[in-house]
Amino acid sequence: FITGAVDMDGCPEDDRGEVAFIGRSNVGKSSLVNMVTNRKTLAYTSKTPGKTQQFNYFAVNDKPGRIREIRFDDTVEGEKDPDSFYIVDLPGFGFAQVPDKQRQDWSEFMSQYVQTRKTLKVIFHLVDARHGPTSEDVKIMKQLGQILPRKVNYVAVLTKTDKNMKGGTSKKKKIGKVTRTVMEALRLRLKENNLGRAPVILTSAETKLGRDDIWRYLKIA
Repeated sequence: FITGAVDMDGCPEDDRGEVAFIGRSNVGKSSLVNMVTNRKTLAYTSKTPGKTQQFNYFAVNDKPGRIREIRFDDTVEGEKDPDSFYIVDLPGFGFAQVPDKQRQDWSEFMSQYVQTRKTLKVIFHLVDARHGPTSEDVKIMKQLGQILPRKVNYVAVLTKTDKNMKGGTSKKKKIGKVTRTVMEALRLRLKENNLGRAPVILTSAETKLGRDDIWRYLKIA
């Protein structure tokens, strides 16, 4: 963890590529970030939805001591790894118990961030595979569909696909499953919001399904 930002001034220097994860609260965003980075506690997970209250920056493949440079302005010897990049965990929408004013501030910050952050390469939008796109997901799609720069990749990520494999063997759960209704609803909503060409990745934080597919886009950063 490097820093948390509540506005553009709080973002670290844009000296490397970065990818952002967004999704409604309780979609399994922090768990997926931990799975992708192969860390159990990189992103904080909680049983109480809506705990992410800021844009949380995590450095991947960075030199030791980077956090001291950011937080305390220390001078740390060595150059940053050419493969280093930032993962940005955005606040979860939906269950977050915050005033409407703060929710609006998040939305405005996200718009400014997406439109002006030159090093942003990919936005992963997480959707619960058990329920499909909710009204909150559609709001995110609509907002991104209107402002997303051409250079930024939008990727739809269906989470918790193993939860749809009730009674299945461990091997079957690793495959994951999404109902036709959910997939059709997702494709329709994407098309309605100018995101019809977006790739869709099936994932599970529990079985690590989709990890390699996510990394194909992380490498863009």
